[in-house]
Amino acid sequence: MAAIQPIENLNAAGALKETGAAAGSPEIPFRSIFEQAAADVQQTDAAVDAEIYKLATGGTQDPHDLIIASQKASLSVSLLVELRNRALDAYKEIMNTSV
Repeated sequence: MAAIQPIENLNAAGALKETGAAAGSPEIPFRSIFEQAAADVQQTDAAVDAEIYKLATGGTQDPHDLIIASQKASLSVSLLVELRNRALDAYKEIMNTSV
């Protein structure tokens, strides 16, 4: 399982190249930020499922790993929801701006 990457790492040239933007471009790769957040939610959810399976089959001696995995999943979902809320707030503010 890959670690959750900070948003600052998405501004690296690699993330900009994935979106097709030039490295010096002032564009913000919103799409890649949301895609990464959604991928993190899927990864952490899969990790929770794996820990539940291990606990149910007796494959783990550390039940606290399930708690840690579920907290990571909860945080990644909260981050995705907050990103969505911020994007919607920005959209509403732009739409209410008079030209």
